[in-house]
Amino acid sequence: VQLVESGGGLVQPGGSLRLSCAGSKFTFRSYTMSWYRLAPGKERELVATITGSGGSTNYADSVKGRFTISRDNAKNTVYLQMNSLKPEDTAVYYCVAWVGGLGSWGQGTQVTVSS
Repeated sequence: VQLVESGGGLVQPGGSLRLSCAGSKFTFRSYTMSWYRLAPGKERELVATITGSGGSTNYADSVKGRFTISRDNAKNTVYLQMNSLKPEDTAVYYCVAWVGGLGSWGQGTQVTVSS
């Protein structure tokens, strides 16, 4: 399993970013994907999850209504659209593939929300 995240950066409060995660070396469409985040001094947080078909999604309460997870199985890519960003969204965001019941992690991408 190989996962490569991109799309992080510095954004002002209220702004938007779209994270991408390109998967390879596994049958991407068959597996549930998640986004996690880790901020300094905080516990790791499951942000959003999407099933292999994209037919079911789940979100952390902290991001509901602001973030949207989606996937394009033709491109082997999962996305996290983040709107109305807040300083507390600042974290390293990781893409996770649940292959064989085990989570395989990407290298992470930094998101910083600051004025």
